[in-house]
Amino acid sequence: MSDHSQPPTPAPKRILLGQIASAHGIRGEVLVRTFTGEPAAIATYGPLSDKPGTRSFRLKMVRITDKGIIARVDGIADRTAAEQLRGTELYVERAKLPPPAEDEFYHADLVGLAVELEDGAAYGIVHAVVNFGAGDLVEVTRTGLTSSELIPFTKANVPTIDFAAGRITVVPPVMVGEPEPQQSQPATDDDPSGDSD
Repeated sequence: MSDHSQPPTPAPKRILLGQIASAHGIRGEVLVRTFTGEPAAIATYGPLSDKPGTRSFRLKMVRITDKGIIARVDGIADRTAAEQLRGTELYVERAKLPPPAEDEFYHADLVGLAVELEDGAAYGIVHAVVNFGAGDLVEVTRTGLTSSELIPFTKANVPTIDFAAGRITVVPPVMVGEPEPQQSQPATDDDPSGDSD
């Protein structure tokens, strides 16, 4: 009998669909902030899981509000139990989601892709896609560096996304007035005085 070790099966990719914001009322209902295009859609994907993937939650939507949806969670019947779910992030397996529309992407599909410049030079790896209120930004972990860089997720700055090849092409924005990377460099022949304004 041979003993062949099997490589571990990779965990299925999961997508964050929402977060339980607070308890609502006294019957165990919760307010859920949703990240789905249609707020009610979060209750249509079947059981959702928490971030570690250890707990499962099945939602039944009650109504939509300006702050999110009011929902019942299977097994939660009172406010005390609902309060314990505050802050819980709700995930679904990527395979359960419909294909995105043309020129739309699930953030999780971008994470881990190689990042190259237009000339093919390696630039880094997509670490995350974030949004601080002014549009999506691709967070790139730079090759050979411990720092990361945020690049606007626009057609101008990310002209090519090739899932088959596992890479994206980026055009990093030029920062007007950005200081030189190494302030301690001696003055060059172009600026013999080294004076700064």
